[in-house]
Amino acid sequence: MARRTAIAYDCLYPFTTGGGERQYRAFAREIATRGDDVDYLTALQWEGEPPTDEPFRVRAVSPRLDLYDSRGVRRSAAALSFAWHLFRALRRSRHDYDAVVVSALPVLNVFAARAALWGSRTLVIADYLEVWRRRQWLEYAGRVTGTVAWALQRAAIALTPVATCHSDLSARRLRAEGLRGDLLVSPGLIEAEITAASDCAPPSRPPFALYAGRHIADKQVETIPAAVAEARAIVPDLRLVILGTGSSTPEVERAIDAVDGRSWSELRGFVTQADLETLMARAAVLVNPSRREGYGLVVVEAAAHGTPVVLVSGEGNASTELIDEGRNGFVAPSASAEDLGTAIARAVSGGELLRETTRHWYGEAVKNRTIARTIDAILECVDAKSASRSPRRRRQRAENT
Repeated sequence: MARRTAIAYDCLYPFTTGGGERQYRAFAREIATRGDDVDYLTALQWEGEPPTDEPFRVRAVSPRLDLYDSRGVRRSAAALSFAWHLFRALRRSRHDYDAVVVSALPVLNVFAARAALWGSRTLVIADYLEVWRRRQWLEYAGRVTGTVAWALQRAAIALTPVATCHSDLSARRLRAEGLRGDLLVSPGLIEAEITAASDCAPPSRPPFALYAGRHIADKQVETIPAAVAEARAIVPDLRLVILGTGSSTPEVERAIDAVDGRSWSELRGFVTQADLETLMARAAVLVNPSRREGYGLVVVEAAAHGTPVVLVSGEGNASTELIDEGRNGFVAPSASAEDLGTAIARAVSGGELLRETTRHWYGEAVKNRTIARTIDAILECVDAKSASRSPRRRRQRAENT
């Protein structure tokens, strides 16, 4: 008998873009390709009828939400609204699913799923994209809201029967924050679409460093122009291409002006997926100075093109776990112009040898760091838990089919 599974997240790619959006759509696709019945529970993000071009059903369980404020911080009102609507939707279908994979971002989703499904024997799997310490919450949301958010995170973790995460950093923090349930640490999040390495084009001449993503405080995009200016002392013709926009875009523009970088810098905003792939393939290096990442899919996406990556060390940056220093990129000790610029120059100067070792790293990664392997572990857990269910639960399912 096919399993019935729900994925719950308030965003859906490509209507909203980001690592989490890509991940949960990939989860739903992968489970559906196994022959299972999958619902994707999300907020309304489209006009007219729900999308029908996916192998899973898309269900809008809440109205359209304004997720972020002007600083790029998730709005508490939106989190509360989605959690409430998710609770109501799952309450109505509390015996319909074998498992619900719910994103713990925002963490209120975990409470909604647990409350709605309490006593139903539907397995709740909470996926933790990131796990923050109290200080991170205070820096992100302020003293009052941050303290409340941290306390809610701890409570949600304590209530989680099965947790999934995607880095050793998150695994350690989940246990430190009180997780007593089962913990599945995924081997990776490489999607089916990029498991075959693309034809690796040579980097552009003159070479350019690329940033691709949102412009918010945690991404530290404004540190890149000074770092590239530093790297240009070693690679004089190096250029900079910055994609995306966000609340810190004015700071990025001021940073470019501060190093007189208008002649060698481009701000292109968001581009199509096809253009992104082309730019990523032709870049000499992809630079991501983010201070926090739950996984770091961009490292894998760049490596698929043979493009090395430069990251910045940080206690909340799990993406550094994907860097084999000197093989597929470098980790700068800080986001200072000197440290980050030195790492960028090393990556660009690594030339074809570094691009070749990056391709080799990717070739090994696609064998075991995939979404498919991650879903294998999740479904094995679901089956193991299902096997222990009582005959009464099986009768309930039969009555509802």
